[in-house]
Parts: sequence; C-alpha cells; structure tokens
Amino acid sequence: MATTTQVRLRGRPAHTRGPTFLSYTPDGTKLITVGSNNTTRVYKTGFDGEPTNIDDCPEQNTGVASTDEFFIIGSEDGNVSKFSLDTMSYEKYLTRCSLPIRDVTLSSNGKWCAVASDELVVKIIRTNDTSAVMSLREQPKPVKHLSFDPSGKHIALSCTDGLVYVYSLINDEPELVRKIDGLIRTLETEDEISSKVVWHPDGRAFAAPTATRDIQVMSRGDWENQRTFTSGHDGDITALAWSPNGAMLASAAKDGKVLLWETKTQKILATYDYADVMDIAWHPTKNLLSFTTTEGWVYIYNDFVSQEHSHLLKLPLQPAPFIHDPLSEISANARRPITNGLKDIPNHGARRGTPDSLDDILGSDILGDEDDFVVDDDGAGYALGLNGNGKRPNGVADSYAGPLSKRRTQTWEPQIHDSFQPGSTPWRGNRKYLCLNLVGFVWTVDQDTHNTITVEFYDHEFHRDFHFTDTFLYDKACLNEHGTLFSCPANGDTPATIFYRPHETWTARADWRTQLPKGEEVTAISLSDSFITVTTTANYVRVYTLFGIPYRVYRQKSSPTVTCASWRDYVLTLGNGPVGADGNTRLLYTIQNIKRDEICQSEDVVALPDGETIKSVFFSDNGDPCIYDSTGTLLTLLHWRTPSQATWVPLLDTKLLSRLASGRKTETYFPVAVADNKFHCIILKGGDQYPYFPRPLLSEFDFQIPLSSKPTAESGDDEDAEAENEGDELSKLESEFVLKSVLAVQQQDLVDFTKSSHSQRTALARMEVEIDKTLLQMMAVECREGEDRGMRALEMVTLLRDRTGRMMEAAGKVAERYGRNVLGEKIREVGEMRLSAMEED
Repeated sequence: MATTTQVRLRGRPAHTRGPTFLSYTPDGTKLITVGSNNTTRVYKTGFDGEPTNIDDCPEQNTGVASTDEFFIIGSEDGNVSKFSLDTMSYEKYLTRCSLPIRDVTLSSNGKWCAVASDELVVKIIRTNDTSAVMSLREQPKPVKHLSFDPSGKHIALSCTDGLVYVYSLINDEPELVRKIDGLIRTLETEDEISSKVVWHPDGRAFAAPTATRDIQVMSRGDWENQRTFTSGHDGDITALAWSPNGAMLASAAKDGKVLLWETKTQKILATYDYADVMDIAWHPTKNLLSFTTTEGWVYIYNDFVSQEHSHLLKLPLQPAPFIHDPLSEISANARRPITNGLKDIPNHGARRGTPDSLDDILGSDILGDEDDFVVDDDGAGYALGLNGNGKRPNGVADSYAGPLSKRRTQTWEPQIHDSFQPGSTPWRGNRKYLCLNLVGFVWTVDQDTHNTITVEFYDHEFHRDFHFTDTFLYDKACLNEHGTLFSCPANGDTPATIFYRPHETWTARADWRTQLPKGEEVTAISLSDSFITVTTTANYVRVYTLFGIPYRVYRQKSSPTVTCASWRDYVLTLGNGPVGADGNTRLLYTIQNIKRDEICQSEDVVALPDGETIKSVFFSDNGDPCIYDSTGTLLTLLHWRTPSQATWVPLLDTKLLSRLASGRKTETYFPVAVADNKFHCIILKGGDQYPYFPRPLLSEFDFQIPLSSKPTAESGDDEDAEAENEGDELSKLESEFVLKSVLAVQQQDLVDFTKSSHSQRTALARMEVEIDKTLLQMMAVECREGEDRGMRALEMVTLLRDRTGRMMEAAGKVAERYGRNVLGEKIREVGEMRLSAMEED
C-alpha cells in the first residue's frame, strides 16, 4: 500500500534557477551537479559540509555524466567538456557542436561518451581519444535523450519525432536495429518533460514514460511491451531511475510527486511531495536518492526507502518486470547448463572417537609431551604437531597434491534436453502460439486475470473458428481434424488438467476434462485420430481415448521425458538417455502401436550431432516419423516398423538451400509439417527463433538430400562453364535418385506392414519406374561424357529395378545412340544374366 512520507527534506541551493542535473560516480563517493550558472558542485557522500566548487565552467548546462576519475558536461553553447575529479579542474573539450547540447551519457566502462544536440547526428566519442568518433544518422529529427544499456553494446535514442531508435554498437560501424513507435510522445528538445529510455540493470528491458503518464516496460529481445507502471502520476513525467539492483523504480512528474514503485508488482510503495523535480539518481550502494529541481536546488535524501521496504535494496540483481519472464520458464529446445563448481562442505569439527577408542580409554594426554619426541632439526616438517582432527597439517603432507580447492569434492551435472511442446512458441509479450500445423493454429493472450484462446482453421468450409475465455491458463495445445486438446499446469490446489474439445458431436456435450495426480505436471501432449497421449514429470506416459477413457499408463524408461508425437495408433516418445562424451545426454526414442500393444523401436538413439538439440518432432502425412534439429536439418526414420532396423535419413538441409547460396541472406525456419513430400515451415528473418503476430504465411520446400555443395567456377572459360553445367545436371540427377530411393523404401514399408490399398501399391510401382528413369538419365549423361565413363554407366544399369527387361532394353538404346558399342554389349550381357537368374528362381 502506498504511503505518503510526511518528513520534509531540506534542499540545498546548488545553482541558479533553471534546469539542474546530477550524477553519482560509480563508486558512490561523489555527487556532481550542474545547472544554469557556471559553477559545478561536487558533493562528498556522507559529508554535510560545503561541496567542492569548480568555477569557470560553461553556463546553461544540459547534462552531466561521470566516472570515478572524471565527469562530462554538455551545455547550450555546443561544447562538451571533460573535467578531472582528481584535480577538480577542466581537462579538455571532447567535441563541439554548432547547436545546443541536449544530453550526454557515458558507457558503463567510461570509454565512450554519447552526445545529443539540436543537430540531427548523434556523436559517440572515445573519451581518451577524441579522434575516434562514431556517428548515428538514421533519425530525421534532433534527439532529446540518450541511454546506454548496462553492457554498452546498445544505445537508445529518444527522438523528438516520438520514436525511439536503438543502435547496436557491437561492430565498428553502428547499426540501427529497431525503430520503436508508440512508446514515447513527441517533444521539443527544450521541453522539461522527459521521454528518456531508462535501461533496467539486468539489460533485458527498458522503461520509458508514455503520453498517458504511465511508465511502459519493453523487452529488448523481442521489442514487445511488458509490464506497465500505471495510475501513479497526474502530470507529465520528468524523470525516471531504477534502483541499482532493479528492485524499485523512482519517478517524478509535473504533479509535484516523487513516487517509489516496486518492480515486481508495479505497486506504489511511497509518495513524496517535491515539485519541479528535473533529474533523479540513486546511490550505487546505499539507501540514498538524490534529485534536482528547476529551481536549482539539490536534495540528498538519506534513508529514502522506508525501513518497511529497505530489504528490497539488499536483494541481488532483480529481473525486469516481464509479463512472462523467459528466465522463469523452461526454454523450448534448450539444454540446461552444466553446473560445475565446489560443493559446500559443512564443517563438522573434530571427529569424535568411539566409546571404546584407545584415546578415550587411556586419555588424550596420557603421553603428555613425549608424543613430540622427534626434533625437527632439519626443517623438513615431519615433526609438526597434529591438527584438530588428529591428523598432520595438509600444508606439508599434501604440498605436491595441488591446491585444496582443486581437490575438494565437485558437483557435476550433465546437460539434459528440456521438455518442449512441438509446434508451440514461448511467450512474447502477452501472446504465444500453443499450436501451429497444417490444420490451423491455436494462440492465447494473457489478460492478467485470465487468458483468451483463439482457434483458427485454414479450411473454413469444414470448421469454424472459435475462441473462449480461459480461466485454467492452458499452456499446451494440439489440433487436428477431429478436435483440440489442451493442458494446463497445476495452480494452487488444482492439479494439472487435460481438456479435449471435439469439433463435431452428435450429443449435447462431448468435451471432457481430467486431472492428473497432485504433484504431476504435463511435459508434452499429442493428439491422433485414435488416441490422446500425455507425458508427465513423473515419467509416465498416459494414453486416453478421444472421449477420455484411460487406455494405457506406463513409465517411460528414458528420463526425464522430452516430448511425444502420435499418428493413428502409433505413439513416439522422447526422453533423455545416458550421457555422451560431450557431457550431453543422448536422446532416446520409443515407437509403439498402442492398439496392438507392440513396440516397434525401443529406446533407440536419436541421431543428433554433439551439442545439438531437437526443434520439433512429428509424423508426416504418410505416417513416417520426422525430426527437425538445431542444425536446420530435416530427418525421417526408415524401417521404423521393423525392430532394431530404424535409420535416420536427412531429407533437407536448410543451410544448403539455393536461396541462401549468396551468403547475403540470413534466415531460419520454424518447422510446421511434412506433407506431399514437401517441408512446410515459416521463414524467420532478423534473427528471430519463433514466429509472431500477425501470423506469417507458410512456406514449402522440396526435399533435397544433402550430397554435396555446389562448386564455384574459378574462371570464366566456356569449357569450364560447360563442364560445370554437366556437373550440375549429374548432381541433380544423383540427388533425385537418392531421394526417390528413400521415398520408395518408405512406401515399401507402408505396403508391407499395413493393409495397403490398390492406390498405395500402384504408387510404389510408379516410384520404382521413376527411379529407373532417373538412372537412365544419369547413364545418358555418362555416355555423353565419353567412352572412359563406360564402367560408371554400366554400374547404373545394374541398379535398375525393372524385371520385365524394358528398362534394360532402353539402356541399350541409350548406349547405341551415343555410339558406345562396347557398353551396349556389356548391357546385353547383364540383361541375359538377370533373365537367367529370374528363370532359375
């Protein structure tokens, strides 16, 4: 509850009437104030006497920033001056501008000074070398405020056009990374109202005053609005400052109030009545806040935070106020970091002897001083006395055993693959996708007290979109043609819950809800045409029918569980297995037919490179398991219906796509599905890892098994160009041959292990014909190259699958066309051998 402080602090007349600014040195020993007169005052922290005055400074100062050794002043005469705190005197000019300076700020290491003026260009000058200057030119109007982030890698500019410009300073040339509209209001450079961006100490977010007199927090990772400090001021905000640990926020406004907010709850802790406050600064370590006014006064407020809330200042660095903090959630597809370090070893004191020990029976001092009868006359150390544990000191006995800290017991934890829900995204602002697939998408919006969930379909002829108020706070969802499945975590006394809603029913109510045992959370869910599968933190796999009848419950062998996927009667589960040589757990998968209670693959290894993770797992439209990993590779599983015969085969490496060949385009892909022998995904640009709103369009890519990179011609000769074209044609045909062979194997397994239809068997025969046609095309290229490629061409003939002799006859005609008579003879021999073998069979 907010309290109004009645104690009136006496201000100190520091400067003449006009804008007044202040800055604490990073060590907190000094407070520097500047104003409209030509005197700079330096107050010593904890000293109530007169401050140190530095005269002959510029007048009409508009900003000050300091390090432990020096401070910088900007003034309306266009000069930026550097002063020494050791000698309390002027050192040099950093830069000069033709128009008034509006703000100056220093990076956290004090190496760079950013200067904003009524000119359009913002300068960033190296403080120890004024010839090193970076210029920020993207903004069309003058900049009023500047703010470095805590790392000094980014700088935010509050422009008078009402936009915030964020530049990256990681490279030698500054790069504009974001223009933020709708956050701050349009102001003039001489206005006393503030539009300054204030970075939170953890560097992941910043706050800025809005036109509605609120304080809006925005995250740097996704540039989305987070929590808002509302209903505080009745006037325009003039100053903001986070406490050093980020646990509190101080703000001042034209309403004559200084407010103290709690960051975590956005509640007002205290209200102070001080008018015309212009600038605010927290002491780096103490419960001390200072502020200046437009009257030229400075207030140094000891014990600014009341005793009731002073414990907040003693907390470690607090997180920025996110709606959904990424650090507090399990990150999808991320490995937990290794924890290596010293284990806290308690001091149990000297070990006591047993009741029957020799020391207890005879007495600990029975030998008296005679126990030290050996005289250490050579200084070797073997005669040193015993320590408190009855042992010799380890400083001598273990002098060659290394440092004690190295030999203490260490705790080590492997990196495990965290659980994730395929097709979902993390929270971004107050929104997230719960499910994205080819049927439609499910997304939720956080409304503070509840969520609102929307389900949209691509095909509106079969299904209608719907949305509902979600009081259970569902965080996972699955969607198919028959229904939508949701799950939510435990909340208070309410256990984790599963909710299924069918799209069409012939009864009054068909949706159902079931709760898991208390203490058990959902890690992943999947939905097929036959069953609902749920994996939990207790390593259980729970299988339900579509109308809520519990069908199977079993404990997964590999743990902790990672995720699951399902197709018809088949369920694929993923879990963490044994630790590999790189310190990461090996992912293990199991595929079983639930209805027949048959295990197809049991605890087999997922083929991942060292240190890589799975981004998504799903079944294709033909029912083949697929994974998409963090290397950007799509893989499918061959022979998965035969125990111990499964093999992971790459279908597409997105890094080798032709659209990325130039190297100028950088993009990643969010996997959605595999259907119609294509990879369906969402293209992500600008370093994004997940799609966001508005919903982006789906893209599709043909399969392209990675065989080789496209060679680059080093010269422009016609012969080289012709050879390159021949090589490209052959490489393309080779890729087609391998891909068609893989797809044919999948189709063969489908025909052999299911009640295949006539169309499926026909499709298999057609695939084999296409493979033979590709081999004939490859053979034609080899024949065109010359007689010396005859053996390679003959090998291709032996790979033909046709047993009728038609393809063998076609191969002979190809050889005859190019005048390869010897090759033609060899082909006829191969055909005769194959015919005789068939007759014997």
